[in-house]
Amino acid sequence: MNTTVASIPLLNLSILLIPVAIVLWCYIRWTMNITTVIYALTRMLLQLLIIGYFLVSIFAINNALIVLLVLTVMVLVSAWIALRTTPLYQKTWLIWAILSLIIGGGSTLVLILTMVLPMDVWYEPSVSIPISGMVFATSMTAISLAAERYIMEIRQGSTVLEAKKSALNTAMIPLVNSLFAVGLVTLPGMMTGQVLSGVPPLIAARYQIMVMLMMFASGGLSAILFIQFIRNKVGNYNDQILRR
Repeated sequence: MNTTVASIPLLNLSILLIPVAIVLWCYIRWTMNITTVIYALTRMLLQLLIIGYFLVSIFAINNALIVLLVLTVMVLVSAWIALRTTPLYQKTWLIWAILSLIIGGGSTLVLILTMVLPMDVWYEPSVSIPISGMVFATSMTAISLAAERYIMEIRQGSTVLEAKKSALNTAMIPLVNSLFAVGLVTLPGMMTGQVLSGVPPLIAARYQIMVMLMMFASGGLSAILFIQFIRNKVGNYNDQILRR
């Protein structure tokens, strides 16, 4: 089988601007607000172009310290994004998010890079950085959903235990849904990329199973830890702290 991936010509890639333009037109007419989506699309393009050139250099260096630096940046940015729209009633929430990402996502990542994947060194940039990105992105989303739901439950008068249960359930919905959908509704990114590059489907399926378990574990653990951090702190205060 062919193991090389064909490059997508820019002209071919630009065809996708047609459905994008339709969505933008409807969005403008219905919401009268184009700033957010234009900013998001522009930022996406710039970020991917920049990271593409950046990763070429990182892959060439192949240094453990550089990889650790990249992972540190991933954790810090993920923590900030996870809580950027959440009312930070306690300044330590960002620290809790970082700890949740490191313990929940980091522990899963260590298992993947040192015991699951057949690698000569754990810090192989072409493997460790993409895998780390999936881990921390999943954990980031889980923390964000858990934080939002916890605050909402407390504001509505739920007990700390009820809020904790609801927050965890909300954080796990995307993860559980992805488990139901994989293979029947979607062929996720890892498997799709490998199949397109010529990897036998059964081997690609093993990698995708690894990714699904990895995302479920890292997202779930990070959400559980973050909720527990919030519970231990907020539980010592009157509920009005979260209603002010």
